Amino acid sequence: MSIAQEYERKLAAPEEAAKLVKSGDWIDYGWCVCTPVAVDKALAERWQELTDVKVRGGILLHRPAIFDVPDAPEHFVWNSWHMSGIERKAIAEGIAFYCPLRYSELPGWYRNCITPPRVAIFQVSPMDQHGYFTFGPSASHMRAVCDVADMIIVEVNKNVPVCLGGFDNCVHISEVTMVVEGDNPPMEIMGGATTPSEVDMAVAKLVVEEIPDGACLQLGIGSMPNTIGKLIAESDLKDLGVQTEMYVDAFVDIAAAGKITGARKPFDRGRQSYAFAAGTQKLYDYLHNNPACMAAPVSYTNDIARVAQIDNFISINGAVDIDLFGQVSSESSGLRQISGAGGQLDFVMGAYLSKGGKSFICCSSAVKDKKTGELKSRIRPTLVEGSAVTCTRPNLHYLVTEYGKFNVKGKSTWERAEGLIGIAHPQFREELIAAAEKMHIWRRSNKR
Repeated sequence: MSIAQEYERKLAAPEEAAKLVKSGDWIDYGWCVCTPVAVDKALAERWQELTDVKVRGGILLHRPAIFDVPDAPEHFVWNSWHMSGIERKAIAEGIAFYCPLRYSELPGWYRNCITPPRVAIFQVSPMDQHGYFTFGPSASHMRAVCDVADMIIVEVNKNVPVCLGGFDNCVHISEVTMVVEGDNPPMEIMGGATTPSEVDMAVAKLVVEEIPDGACLQLGIGSMPNTIGKLIAESDLKDLGVQTEMYVDAFVDIAAAGKITGARKPFDRGRQSYAFAAGTQKLYDYLHNNPACMAAPVSYTNDIARVAQIDNFISINGAVDIDLFGQVSSESSGLRQISGAGGQLDFVMGAYLSKGGKSFICCSSAVKDKKTGELKSRIRPTLVEGSAVTCTRPNLHYLVTEYGKFNVKGKSTWERAEGLIGIAHPQFREELIAAAEKMHIWRRSNKR
């Protein structure tokens, strides 16, 4: 049987594919921009027949149809590896729950320690002449999902870019149970062009001056990392490399400016390694069939030992709150889950172990409460009760706000308190000093 014949034999309507799911199943919905659409709608239509279907996925950019069926929590439960705004709202509805993890461990979890999915359903790029579908910009952990799933349903979307890789970036038609051809929805957009704030620009300038020629970059998500990317693109830096979990629009701009060559990477020379990508259409167009970009499993891109081998590794991520002990919460505020741990700790540790490497946690010094309009400090005496610690106090390297940057490494508690308060919003410094005194982490000789 030819590859084309096998494809035709496995071609099925979304409704037929959805029938493979049974009550009580663990199923997988892929990752981020490659979450299914057509089969999801067909599965939602079966809601009266199904109970307790447990679905894994993450970073949703559209609300799945299964969330909107009557009494949804009775029929479907969403288990997220990393929360988006859509998933945050679903927590309050009783549909969604977060799965705490270090993102680099996810492929190993599928292979070794969690209940394997009975059915995996996800979007892919069109099949090539050799019978392969790439996972598009969502390689992440998808090869591990395919290795352990009983059945695989691929939802072909001609708009999913063909994302080349080194390994574990595709699935073959011989492994697939059913092929569904949906309505080819456009790739989902995350972020987009925005005018950087004064705070973003101030933080970005402080970070960019620390980056040497030949550095290898990891950028997190958000306006601040994108602003840093913009300044890098406009800088005189050269021979930069990329080893990141998430590929964002800023990398496209840096590459277009001729700053990325990857020539100084000790491995994957000339290639930009990433686990997944989300952004604007500009990003998807750049990734499509681009041999300079390398989609790879997150266990490879985020591996601490591998990152540590790259000289001058620069890791740039954000935070929700930081306390005076140097604990960072980047995923929750109190009991409210906002995003996820992701690979922040992997890169914070890997960058510090790199020769010449630095990791930066970047945030505004204060934020306005959306409900009251009250200004609140992001640097707090202690984290809000219930907040998850994403980056522990022994691991934090640099913290950067618009008021400066502070290297926490090697500092005792009184030194940390002084340094962190020194880059806090001026409005809150006196009360932070008073709190530090009560917690016995302030000396009389500390600078005010």
